[in-house]
Amino acid sequence: MNVIQELEKEQIEKLTAGKNMPDFAPGDTVRISVKVVEGTRERIQAYEGVCIARKNDGLNSSFTVRKISYGEGVERVFQLYSPNLDEIEVVRRGDVRRAKLYYLRGRQGKRARIAERTDGYAAKIVAGERETAVAEKEAAKAAAKNGADASAETPAETPVDGPVEETVEEATGEE
Repeated sequence: MNVIQELEKEQIEKLTAGKNMPDFAPGDTVRISVKVVEGTRERIQAYEGVCIARKNDGLNSSFTVRKISYGEGVERVFQLYSPNLDEIEVVRRGDVRRAKLYYLRGRQGKRARIAERTDGYAAKIVAGERETAVAEKEAAKAAAKNGADASAETPAETPVDGPVEETVEEATGEE
């Protein structure tokens, strides 16, 4: 690797640390959480649409997302490693045979639909997410068990004011 590629790799690692950056491809429906600054306030704005293009160019990687808003097509280009991107979430996987879906610009309604991918790729990603969720659940269970063991070793004494008496009133049946 040359020096420039090494520097770009370091920057990419720095920018992606602690961020949710899933793998996605053109045809996938994605929800992007973008940091928006309005005056002195900063808020997160969600932008959901179909990824119609990806440009993989190291630190300059970008992707284009298209959505229909009030009957008008809106496209937005995002830099993949921008600090203004808070999170990228894949809503559904699309099954397409092109890398650039610019032909969707001329289509409306049902003609602009994209079939959902049901092959092993999507199942593999879901299985990976399931495995991480199971691992997290087991870790939480182990932590709770360790906490329960610690509390079992030092039982908490519950003070009792006196003997507990139960009173039962019998109904007298006078007719």
